[in-house]
Order: sequence, then C-alpha cells, then structure tokens
Amino acid sequence: MKTAKTMTRLAIFDLDNTLLTGDSEVMWVEFLLARGELGQTFAAGNAEMDRRYHAGTATPAEFCAFYASTFAGRTPEAWAPIRQLFFDQVLRPRLPAAAYELVRQHRDSGDLLVLSTAASRFLSEPSAAAFGFSHLVATEMRRRDDGRFAGENQGTLNMREGKVTRLLAWLHDQGLEPDALADAVFYSDSINDLPLLRSVGRPVAVDPDARLRAHAQAAHWPILQLNRALA
Repeated sequence: MKTAKTMTRLAIFDLDNTLLTGDSEVMWVEFLLARGELGQTFAAGNAEMDRRYHAGTATPAEFCAFYASTFAGRTPEAWAPIRQLFFDQVLRPRLPAAAYELVRQHRDSGDLLVLSTAASRFLSEPSAAAFGFSHLVATEMRRRDDGRFAGENQGTLNMREGKVTRLLAWLHDQGLEPDALADAVFYSDSINDLPLLRSVGRPVAVDPDARLRAHAQAAHWPILQLNRALA
C-alpha cells in the first residue's frame, strides 16, 4: 500500500516587533551608547533610522549598513560577551510567553521552522537559540582578513525583496522546491516584509504597523495580536 508523500510545511517568523517586543538593532545601539561603546553621533542616526524603517522609506542598503557599522573593528569573539549581556539584560525580557507559545504550536505540528530577519546573523543568533530555531536567515556581515567585522554587509541583504531571494536560496540549499511557499505561513509586523508576505500562501500580520494593518485588512489576511505581557 502506497502512502502519500507529504510536503514539508514551512512556518517562517520575523523577529523584531513580531516575536521580539522591540527592535533588536535599535536597542543594540541604545545599549552600546549607554555603555560608552559608541559615539553620541549614533544616537540621532539610530532614532532617524528607526523612524524611516517604520515608515518604509529606509533602503535596505542604508539600514543594514548603519547597524553593521556598530560592529566595526572587533572580532565576533571580542563582541560575544557584550552580545550575551545585551541578550540577557535587554532582549530576553522582551520575548513574551505568547511568542514562545506560537513557535511551540508550529513545532508540535511538525512544521519546519525558520527565523528570517533583516538584523545581522551575529546579533540575532541568541534570540534564534532561545526559541529553538535550527534555521536562521539573516543579513550577513563581512569580516576582514584578520577576523574583525568590517562594518559592512555582504551578499543579498535579508530585507524587503531580499527576504524572498534569500529564502528561495535557503529552500534550494535544503533540497526543497520553491512551491513550498504555497503552503507556508509567515508572521510579520512590518510593511517592509510585504514582498515575502505576498509570496507565501498564509500571510499573518502580527501587531502590524499602520500600513501593514491597512494592507492586511484590504487583503483579508489574519491579524494576530500577541499578548506582550512580559515575565
């Protein structure tokens, strides 16, 4: 007796302002400023980049370049203790139980879980590990020959249309067909993720910004409000 071949169902999650309450890169800059690790000129740039990101007017190149510049001149090993302190003190308390539960439901259903974020891989790795994601698609930062971060990015930036490009490349690397997106669910809060939301069969807006909320309502997409109460 032959059994039907089941297709792997993808559950894709954005991180910032979706699973995480807040934006990891914005808070990273604030954290470094408070420690005296960055010059105060970064404060105004951080606020402006955050504003333009939410407005959907910041280009992927300038957005990702600004935050990559905060890592310049040090190796991942040198940054690691500061990153861990940042995660423990700032990010972990902003990962609500409802977000863990949402991920758990998909894991228990046997879905293949992917965290897709415009943030750098280095900064988002601890959050991915906290949720138990085995697959992380993120913006990649370039390293110099001496191992230090160059303060620049490399490859396709994982933002806007780049999220679609990078996810398709990931599917290929996993031996999965592009049509896996037809039954995939993607959770996001941001109008910046509209290209990927439109590419999946089951887009879900999570606590969406005003522009995404309007689009989701017009397209009759589900809108999910997570309980953001933090432990």
